[in-house]
Amino acid sequence: MLRGVLAVALAIIFAGLPPLHAARAQQASFADWAVVVVAADWRSSQGAPIEAFENARRDLSAAFAEAGFAPHNITDLSLRPDAEGRAMAATAAFEAIGRQTSTATGGCLLYFTSHGSPAGIVFGADGTMPPQMMDQLVDRWCGARPTVVVVSACYSGVFVPALAAPNRMIMTAAKRDRSSFGCSEDATHPYFDGCVLEAMDSATDFMALSSLARACVSRREREEGLRPPSEPQTWIGSEMQLLLPFLSFERPA
Repeated sequence: MLRGVLAVALAIIFAGLPPLHAARAQQASFADWAVVVVAADWRSSQGAPIEAFENARRDLSAAFAEAGFAPHNITDLSLRPDAEGRAMAATAAFEAIGRQTSTATGGCLLYFTSHGSPAGIVFGADGTMPPQMMDQLVDRWCGARPTVVVVSACYSGVFVPALAAPNRMIMTAAKRDRSSFGCSEDATHPYFDGCVLEAMDSATDFMALSSLARACVSRREREEGLRPPSEPQTWIGSEMQLLLPFLSFERPA
């Protein structure tokens, strides 16, 4: 009896999804998703070189591979001028993201870690990527496919209204009027990125990852007396609300 009820429920859910999304939900796999992690800055707020963004780029890419994303579909990019073998200009980074997203077409995971302001995020030596520009780029790269965009930066909540779409999930490190923490010379990772990494150890899907990362950031800021709290944000579009429960991270046996 219960099995029959579940079958009916799943049929209703899949019927409510566009055909392509329904097929992907039934596949329940990240194997054909494109993953791009971008360290878009390499400096502290005082302009000194730091390793936090580079560490996040490297360690997040490894964590996503361990969670079931195919390594050959993962691209990690650095805009740091002295990043050996990886440094590139913003335009070259856009081209690299375009190549990866055109190769793996099941879905998109785009993760940007950088400094931010109410105008957008730092993107390279002298550039800023505003929310409207990111929305246009994500649309070009990912179109209507399932898409998760993570923006780890101060004031990154400004990206939520511009990026909001039915097929997208958006995670940010802070509210639109708040700073985030952990971009100093002595930090291993920006705090939000470190909490995403911590959450990846036990999260079963993106919804759990978001909840666990937010709780981790809140706990760490409270313990260290950091005020005002950054209050990471999460927004999930209507199509992604239906799809995400069927997409689970994989763990090694």
